[in-house]
Order: sequence, then structure tokens, then C-alpha cells
Amino acid sequence: MDFEGLLSGYKSKTCIMSVERYPDGKYGNIRIVAGNKAHCDDMANVMHHPFVPDSPYEEYLPQNRNFEDYCYRCAFEGEPLHTYVKLPQMGLWLNMFLLPLESDREDIGYCIYSYDVTPEVDAQKRASLAADASAAVLQTCIKLRGSSAERAPYSEVVEDIRKICDSEQCCILLTDHEHQRCINFAESFKPDCGLLPMDHYLDRGFYHISQTWPDTIGDSTCIIIKDDNDMEWLKGANPLWYESLKGAKVRNVVLFPLEYNSETLGFMWCVNFNADNTVMIKETLELTTFFIASEISNYQLLDRLKVMSTMDMLTGVFNRNAMNTMVTDIVEGKKELKYPYAVVFADLNGLKRVNDEMGHGSGDELLRKAAAVLRGVFYESDIYRAGGDEFMLIAQQTDEAELESRLEKIRIRADADDVHFAIGTHIVTEGGDVRDAMRTADIQMYMDKQDYYDRFPERRYR
Repeated sequence: MDFEGLLSGYKSKTCIMSVERYPDGKYGNIRIVAGNKAHCDDMANVMHHPFVPDSPYEEYLPQNRNFEDYCYRCAFEGEPLHTYVKLPQMGLWLNMFLLPLESDREDIGYCIYSYDVTPEVDAQKRASLAADASAAVLQTCIKLRGSSAERAPYSEVVEDIRKICDSEQCCILLTDHEHQRCINFAESFKPDCGLLPMDHYLDRGFYHISQTWPDTIGDSTCIIIKDDNDMEWLKGANPLWYESLKGAKVRNVVLFPLEYNSETLGFMWCVNFNADNTVMIKETLELTTFFIASEISNYQLLDRLKVMSTMDMLTGVFNRNAMNTMVTDIVEGKKELKYPYAVVFADLNGLKRVNDEMGHGSGDELLRKAAAVLRGVFYESDIYRAGGDEFMLIAQQTDEAELESRLEKIRIRADADDVHFAIGTHIVTEGGDVRDAMRTADIQMYMDKQDYYDRFPERRYR
């Protein structure tokens, strides 16, 4: 075949790829048989490696299993293919076209590879998807638009993606590096597929499996394990993940990182998908995961802001704003409490004296100790910092005997940490009003505080 004559008509960087196929259907060597002038100049000037015809492609281009799969599909299945992807390790964007060529050999297939590489993304090229893929991406954007503060739309999105991929399961996993865990953010199953929920696997060991994925992805944008041949490759490349997949009855998997602002927030995967649609699945998820990562980043930001608006940053307990919201929810019937419950007010004695004599740093440390004492005793209850030196909590299913036992534990722990509380309480039985209970407990607390300073006048704040 006159490869040189064929290539002479191409102005863009273009070469001829050959793909070797074994009798069992696996592919072997993939070579760059010939290249036009633009390709040869690119190899010499950019890659600093003069082009030698019929060389293994990995001598000139990053080795990439997805690229190899594209070459095989084009050369032997006659699929004309196009993709626009990022090369993460090189920080470049690749726009590539593959066209099948006739071959006179059964064991060797050929395709034309025409490409362009740029350092910056071209939004127009990235959006140039096939009609069905474009519709899927648009549907995802519409569902997520304006819903960043809610998780419900993500369940709809993974259900849509699962159906697009004709897969048995689709899942969004977020990675929490601080606590070394994976979080099942959203999940969808095909009815009666027999797969176990993702939460079944999310112990600490699975987090360590997820940390192997970036190396397995390498210079690709994703991992596509579509058949037994790919599974055999994965067995050697990532045996830890391979054993996990086999144990979970996974036949194939496509996995994309969820990246936003150079940070990997987590991963999306589909398992046991329709391998006949691999190219369309890759094309769709390539862009869909970009939008999903962006919206999840917004969701996490709003979630952090929500936490900041309800937490006392000094002590780590809830703040007065959260307390007021909780009381309103109880009064309006949005939050139900289990009777009997105890309302407890605890005021930290001597804080002003510590601030005045030892500085506010010491006062802050005293507040943190006080919060820790309350958390340690009322570990199942939400604790609120109601004011500067005042805490409040509601202990559900707590009668007089249980409450007295907890208060005695507070006295013991507080004395050990040199913390002194004035405490007021009130037990609420069915039909009681939480606001009346809070007023009663508050009055008792101030009476206890007065008694403390009557006994220790030298500790009275000035």
C-alpha cells in the first residue's frame, strides 16, 4: 500500500497506525507505519525524537489503553472515530480523528490517525458531541442547574447515566482524605441485578483501593475495562482493585475522576455496562462528569457554609442560630422528641476572671474544655453554645434518675479539668412545652450560679 502517497494529501499532523490482532481476538503491537511531513516535524521539534517508520507508537506518544482501543475499533471494526480529550500528565488537549483503511491481511489492520495538540482547551471542540450524547449532557445540566444545595437531583442524574450506559449500577463516590473514607454520594441500580449496594463495600479498605485509581488511569481521562481481555490487563496493573471487582461480580467497569480546579473530588463509575456502546459512553461521560464535578464542588461549598453558619468554630458545638432553629422546628412539629426529655443549661463559671487575669487565649481554652466535658457525658445529644459562656442541650428519653447520673458524671469530669458549671435542668413529659422548659432550666441555672459565687466570692467576676 502506498502510505506515503496517501499521506501527502493531508495538511494536518497525520500518520498511519497498524494494529496486530491475535487469533483469540486480543490485539498486539500497535505501530506508526508512516507519517506525513507535519507529523514528522512534530516528532522532531516537539517530541525531540526523529520519526522512524514502523516504530511502536509508545516511543512517540503516551501509552494509553483507551487510545489503543480506539485504534483497534477503527482498524478492525471499521468505526470512524473522533474525540477531544485532555492529556492530564502533559497538560495538553488532543483533538484526534481516526479513519479505517482496507488491509490485505487478517492479522493486521490499519487506520489513519490525524491529530492536533494545544495547551488550552477549545470550548467549541469540547462541545462537539454526537446528537445522542449532547442530549444526555444537556439533560444532566438542566437537572443540576440551580440544585447545588440538594442531593436529590444527583440520584436522578446517576439513574439517567445508568440507563444511557445500559449498566447494572452507576455511582458517584466522593473521597474524604481527612478521614480516609469514600462517601456514596448517589447511586442507581438496575432492578434485580443482584449487585450489593455500594455502602456494603465502603470500609476503610475501600478508600485505599480508590487511592490506586489515579495511577491506573495514568495519562488517560478514565479507565475502561470492557471485557475479559481488559480484566486480565487490570489483574496485572492493579491486582487489589481487580480482586475487589471480581468479588463484587463486576464484569466490566468504566470509571471517571470528578475533577474541578485541579482537585479530584471523587469518581463516577458504571459497572456491567453495554460494551457495544463503549465509544458513546466514553464520549458522554467525558463531558458529563465535568459538569457533575463543578456542581458537586458548589454543593460542598454550600454545605461548608451551612456548617459554618450553624457551628461554633471555637468549641465545635452548634451555635445559637442552630439552637433557635431547632426550637422552632420542635414548636412547629417539624422535629419530634422522644419523651421524657431533659433540657439542660450549663453556664461556665469564672470565664471573665480567666479572661481578665490570664488572657482571652486561656478563656478560649476553658470554653473548649467545657464543651468537651458536655460532649463526653451527653455524647448522643446535640450541644449548643447559647451565649458567651452558656451551653444548652436536650437529652431525649432521659428521666430524673438518668439525668442525675449524667450530672454527677459532669461534676466529676469538670473537677478533673478545673471547669466549674452552673447547671439548670427541667424534665419534659408528653404534652410539655420546650420553651417553658428552657425558661425554667435557665432560671435554675442562674440560681445555681448565684449559689456558686456565694460559696466562692473570691471567684466572682469583676
